[in-house]
Amino acid sequence: MNWNTIKTTLLLGLLTGILIAFGKILGGNVGMVIALFMAAIMNFGSWYFSDKIVLSMYGVKLLSEEEAPLLHSIVEKLAKNAGIPKPKVGIAPMNVPNAFATGRNPEHGVVVVTPTIVELLDEDELEGVLAHEIAHIKNRDTLIQAVAATIAGAITTLANMAQWFFLFGGARDEEDNGGWAEVIGIILMVILAPIAAALIQMAISRAREYKADETGGIISGKPEALASALKKLEEYAHRIPPEIAKQEVNPATSHLFIVNPLKGDAIAALFSTHPPTEDRIRRLLELAKKLFGKIRETLWRW
Repeated sequence: MNWNTIKTTLLLGLLTGILIAFGKILGGNVGMVIALFMAAIMNFGSWYFSDKIVLSMYGVKLLSEEEAPLLHSIVEKLAKNAGIPKPKVGIAPMNVPNAFATGRNPEHGVVVVTPTIVELLDEDELEGVLAHEIAHIKNRDTLIQAVAATIAGAITTLANMAQWFFLFGGARDEEDNGGWAEVIGIILMVILAPIAAALIQMAISRAREYKADETGGIISGKPEALASALKKLEEYAHRIPPEIAKQEVNPATSHLFIVNPLKGDAIAALFSTHPPTEDRIRRLLELAKKLFGKIRETLWRW
C-alpha cells in the first residue's frame, strides 16, 4: 500500500468521522445512525449509477470503432498495458477541451473526450491524456471520488437541516434549558463541517490526480507527452470566461476532468480539486527522466 492510498483512506475515514459526529450532535445516537444510513444509501446510489448520471449530464455519445478508430486503437493499447478490460469510448459535445473517466469499476469504465481536445493535441499528447483517464479507472478513483462526494453531500444536507432546526425553535428550546454551550457547538458545526468536508474532498481528489498522472505516464511510457498536454489544456482553460465555462461544466463534477475547466473562476480556483498544473508537469518530467534512465541502463546491460 503506497502513501497516496494510505492518505486517501485516512481522509475518507476523517470525512466519515465528521458525518458521524455531526449526526451525533444533532440527534444523539439516533442522529448518528440516521447519518450513517443516509450516507450508505447515497454512496450506493452514486456508486451504482455514477456512470449513467455523469454521461447523461454531459450528453455523452458512445462511439463505435468505425466512428473513432484512432481513439479506440489508443484506448485498447493502453487498457492492455494497464491490465484492465477495454473501457468504452465516448464524446461530450463541449467547447472546452478536456477529458474524464467514469464507471463504478474497470468492467464498466468509460473514457470521455471532447471534440476540441482531439483537435488541440497531437497523437502522443492525446495518448498521454487517455492514459491518465485509464489510470483513474485502474486505480478505482471513480469509486473513491463518488464516496467522498456523497459523504460531503450528506454533511452539507445535515448542515441545512440544522439551520432549519434553529429557525423553527430549536435554538429557543436550548436557551430555555440554558444549553448555550451546545447551541454554540451546533452553530460552529453547521458553519465549519461543510467547509471541512469540501477541503477533505479536495485533498482526496488532488492525491488521486497525482497518482493518475504517475500511473498514466507509466502505462503510456510517455509522461512528457502528458506534461505537454496538461500545459496546453491549462493555457486554454485560463482563456475561457467563467460564465461560458459554467454553461458547459457543472462545478460539482469539475473534479472528474483532467484539468479544472473552471480556471477562470477565482472562487473555483481557490477550492480547486486539482493540484497546481505546474507541479504536475514537474513531477511528470521527473518521471520521464527516471523511465529514460531505466531504459538506458537496460540497453547498457545488453
